[in-house]
Amino acid sequence: MLRLDSVCKRYGDFVAVDDLSLHIAPGRLFGLLGPNGAGKTTTMKMVAGLVAPTSGRIEVGGLDVKTAPLEVKARIGYVPDRPNLYERLTAREYMYFIAGLYRMQKAVVLPRTDELLGLFGLGHRRDALIEGFSHGMKQRLVMASVLLHEPSLLIVDEPMVGLDPRGIRLLKEVLRAQTRELGRTVVFSTHTLIDAEELCDEVAIIHRGRIVAQGAPRDLMAGEGEARARLEEVFMQLTADDETGLSPLGNAD
Repeated sequence: MLRLDSVCKRYGDFVAVDDLSLHIAPGRLFGLLGPNGAGKTTTMKMVAGLVAPTSGRIEVGGLDVKTAPLEVKARIGYVPDRPNLYERLTAREYMYFIAGLYRMQKAVVLPRTDELLGLFGLGHRRDALIEGFSHGMKQRLVMASVLLHEPSLLIVDEPMVGLDPRGIRLLKEVLRAQTRELGRTVVFSTHTLIDAEELCDEVAIIHRGRIVAQGAPRDLMAGEGEARARLEEVFMQLTADDETGLSPLGNAD
């Protein structure tokens, strides 16, 4: 479903992503882990077509992100770490707006909007202005909107940030269902390693723009006989030389 071959991204002399290759099969729940500035967000933005790679090739479902950008975007649902919403719209109006971008048929949009708003606990606020929503409610609305067109690949940057425990549990259930019941591919980044350990079929740990480890969490934790190690311990060992977690560009990945 997703393939990156020798992908690099440079900003002047700074290398944000360095010769990164990755292949994620359909129906997998895949986690990108790494310190701040490791290259996670940059990688996700390149897959979504928001940032052009300096070199290398990215394919989604066999389509090249560079040569078939519209076809690729039609297959992707992307949630950034800091989503922006049109807050003078109601939740329902925002969903209709997103549906219009994908040229969805009205007969499909109306019931699917109600279904998704209900799934994310927003059905009772469907006609309320977004400006009155809490941060967690806005996060849930964004998640509902990216599922509207039924993407084959879902890319989510730090999905748990700002959610309360009930919202986190709901999101975990939704992400599991996307892969295990619907066969979609989900790629998400997180700093909460327990969530990655619990959710992911496979993870890649990125450090200074390169993949330093990849595999099922249980396999990484069992490395060198440390069968009882937590993923956090593996992460800390592999990124031990990063004192600040910051890149020369600041906090951005």
